[in-house]
Amino acid sequence: MTLNVNNQLTLLKDLLDEQKLDCCGNVSEYQQITRIVQSLMNNSNVTDKQLMQLLPEIHYYGKEGEKTQDIEQHITANNDNLNNWINAIHQSNLN
Repeated sequence: MTLNVNNQLTLLKDLLDEQKLDCCGNVSEYQQITRIVQSLMNNSNVTDKQLMQLLPEIHYYGKEGEKTQDIEQHITANNDNLNNWINAIHQSNLN
C-alpha cells in the first residue's frame, strides 16, 4: 500500500511524538523515519517551505538514531527539535 503525503506526514509525526513522549525508540523506527523523510524530500507535492527546510534535519536525526548507542540521550538532546518538527508537521498537514 502506498501512502500519500498526508499519510506519510501523520506517520512521521506519530513516530516523532511517540519517541519524544516515551524517550525511547529502536533502529527500525529510525530507519522508517529516514525512509519517510527521504520520500517526502523527493515528492514535488510537498510545498510547505518550512517543512521542506526541516526535512533534512529530521533525516539527519533518523540517521544518527540508527547508529547511536544511547537512544534515550539522542532523544533528550533533540527534545527542542522534536517539538519544532512535530509542530511544523502538524501545521503543514492542516493545509
